[in-house]
Amino acid sequence: MIFEDTGEFVKALPPMQSIAGLDLGTTTIGVAVSDTFQSVATPLETIRRRKFTLDAARLAEIVTARRIGGLVLGLPRNMDGSEGPRCQSTRAFARNLAQVAGLDIPLTFWDERLSTVAAERALLEADTSRKRRAEVIDHVAAGYILQGALDRIHVIRAKAEG
Repeated sequence: MIFEDTGEFVKALPPMQSIAGLDLGTTTIGVAVSDTFQSVATPLETIRRRKFTLDAARLAEIVTARRIGGLVLGLPRNMDGSEGPRCQSTRAFARNLAQVAGLDIPLTFWDERLSTVAAERALLEADTSRKRRAEVIDHVAAGYILQGALDRIHVIRAKAEG
C-alpha cells in the first residue's frame, strides 16, 4: 500500500523489521537497508535496470531475504518543489511495485533533492576513485534517502510517545 503521508506509513510499519530505501534512476536502482530498529541506513547494492518484472523480482528477493517491512522511494522533485516527469515515472513504478506479489508492504516517498550530490560529496571526501564512485553512487544515494526518512520516522514516533 502506498502512503503519501509519512505518519500513516509509520503506523503501517511492522515492528522490528528493516526498511529499504530506493534511488530509482533510468538505468539503475540504488538500494539501501536499515537495521531492525529502523535507525541507521546502510547502502546495499545497485540493481542494473532491465525489465520491470526482473527489477521487481530482484527487489522481492531483497525484501524476503532481509525481512523488509517497508519501502521508501526517493521522489525526484524539481528544485522549486514541483513534480516533473521523473516524479511521475517514480510514482508509476511505485504503483506497479505495490501490485507485485512479495512486495505488498507499506511504501512511501521521500524528497530526494540533492541526495546524489550529498553522496558524491561524501565519496569524494573519502577519496573514492572515479570508477568506484560510478559503481556505488546509486546505493550510497539510496542510503541518504533512507536515512532522511528514518530520521523523520524517529521524530514522528517521539511525538506520538509524548
